[in-house]
Amino acid sequence: MSGNFRPKRENNQMVFGIRAIIEAIIAGKEIETLYIQRGLTGALYQELKDVMQQHQLSAQFVPIEKLNRLTPKNHQGAVAVISSIIYQKIENIIPEIFEKGEVPLILILDSITDVRNMGAIARTAECAGVHAIVIPGKGSAQINADAIKTSAGALYKIPVCRHDNFMQTIRFIQESGLQLVCCTEKTQDYIYKPDYTAPTAVIMGSEEDGIRNDLIRISDHLAKIPMYGEIESLNVSVSAGIILYEAVRQRQ
Repeated sequence: MSGNFRPKRENNQMVFGIRAIIEAIIAGKEIETLYIQRGLTGALYQELKDVMQQHQLSAQFVPIEKLNRLTPKNHQGAVAVISSIIYQKIENIIPEIFEKGEVPLILILDSITDVRNMGAIARTAECAGVHAIVIPGKGSAQINADAIKTSAGALYKIPVCRHDNFMQTIRFIQESGLQLVCCTEKTQDYIYKPDYTAPTAVIMGSEEDGIRNDLIRISDHLAKIPMYGEIESLNVSVSAGIILYEAVRQRQ
């Protein structure tokens, strides 16, 4: 993976207070999660809403008790968690890969919510030469200290692209010439069938919900891992390693 694709680090910190959060957003800080007290009103809150809309940010509306647990200080009904990394845009990364004469290998994670799974997958992906990881803006694990520790620092090395319009982003990847290989049990084909020497984006889903049907429908290939035991399932980070290293094997 080329050094040009590597993400920059950001300070992992919590920002509380509406004015401070507004300033953090305007300053371009990556907001991992924004918590707002349910029923919050007032002119300052309206200003925050306007800034959120301008920057296409969403929030979780929570009871005040949750905010009090996050910080004992005067939070004014709003707490933001700044991401440990700076997210990138896959629209910028894919053209660079092609320009360098490399064959793209992208990993798409659909609703992986466990931070340790996220970290373990990122570690394997970096070792396998994956160019970038793509995640949805909502319903994905936070890139926090636990995720980074589990990744052995790989999340500082491999670009993570977080997109709110997830399906539109996937269609962009496909229209850019990458085949979508969906790792799912809803097929008779094994992971060895697709030709991974072509530009490829591998899609992995959560162990609980799998991959959303919309993604399965537009995928170019459905592929499953052979299973012979009684448990009939693997941890998603293990599954990711198996299919990514099939891609590595074919590309040798």
